[in-house]
Amino acid sequence: MSGFVQQLPALIGVVLGALGSYLAVVRSDRARFGREQAARWEERRLSVYSDYAQALKRSVVLTYRVAAHLGNDPHPHPMALAEAEPLLAEATDGRDPAGEALIMLGSRQVVDRARVWVRVVMDMEAFLRAGTVDPKAWQGLLERQRAGREGYYTAVREDLALPPGHPARWPSMPVSGG
Repeated sequence: MSGFVQQLPALIGVVLGALGSYLAVVRSDRARFGREQAARWEERRLSVYSDYAQALKRSVVLTYRVAAHLGNDPHPHPMALAEAEPLLAEATDGRDPAGEALIMLGSRQVVDRARVWVRVVMDMEAFLRAGTVDPKAWQGLLERQRAGREGYYTAVREDLALPPGHPARWPSMPVSGG
């Protein structure tokens, strides 16, 4: 028995070492799994954020073209509202699923900024559907849309811990005629 008692500390040391090693591996695996899962969700959120922005931008470009047809915007490819209406409906239909994904995966701040941006786009669409010819009022809507887009991208960058980006404020071309 004395031989066993003499080897007991070594045996306890081996068991504790094995247990410690096991716990370290488990902890390391959990940490790695957590990092990988966070990276996957971050990639998915970036994709959702990008999809929503692209869907909304389709509507914005169409409004520029219709506004040019009415004389409110200098866009080089004007389009009559009657011609644009099915494309506007298609763009709206495309942004609805993108908006649902945004609500599901987006941060509260990003979703709030997206709502600001889309409300302005809807105001732009209503302005054009009313057949309004008022380049100055249109410029006001453009400024609100640009600010909404900039706010959205700023919130996305903050949510994803990205560095600040370009505000995408290009100089506006003046509307000729008048």
